[in-house]
Amino acid sequence: MVHHPSADQIIDLYDRHASTWNTLRANHFIDRKWIERFASLLPSAANVLDLGCGSGQPVARYLVEIGASVVGVDASAHMLALCSAQLPAQEWIHADMRTLALNRQFDAILAWNSFFHLTPDDQRQMFSVFSRHAAPGTLLMFTSGPAHGEALGVFESETLYHASLDPHEYATLLKNHGFEIREHVVEDAECGGHTVWLARRLP
Repeated sequence: MVHHPSADQIIDLYDRHASTWNTLRANHFIDRKWIERFASLLPSAANVLDLGCGSGQPVARYLVEIGASVVGVDASAHMLALCSAQLPAQEWIHADMRTLALNRQFDAILAWNSFFHLTPDDQRQMFSVFSRHAAPGTLLMFTSGPAHGEALGVFESETLYHASLDPHEYATLLKNHGFEIREHVVEDAECGGHTVWLARRLP
């Protein structure tokens, strides 16, 4: 397997900069459009699995405010400490999303601005994780890149790794794991340039 040092360092980077991230993200909700769209499709009192939940700001907080219950998963203990402090009534789990097996199914699964930090091979494996936590009708939303490749960003002067599969491969993986694509928008200008996938688990 190819070693991706920048991908491997993501957890440590977010751990060390958790407070800064939380402060910057709390009132920076350019992606609100899609979180509102996701929320509008949820059943009342939905239980949502938030993979790579970060500090819980502003996405998990929004979901809680509209009546959902959130189970947040993150590999950064410092991020989860912020979640627990800010949203103590929700469940926060310190785990690697790539190997997650909670033996539970959820009304909705979110991997927002987290999934795209994984290597291409790890992203492919995540569709089994999505599938085993999904029941018929479960909503799934995640962000990706617009095309196959790897890209390096910067946060707090440190390298931030991103990767993406080809859109056709995402579509195939979703289909093969029992999900039907509802919406797919590439580099949405109304949402900070996010490329978004919204799907639902078939009956």
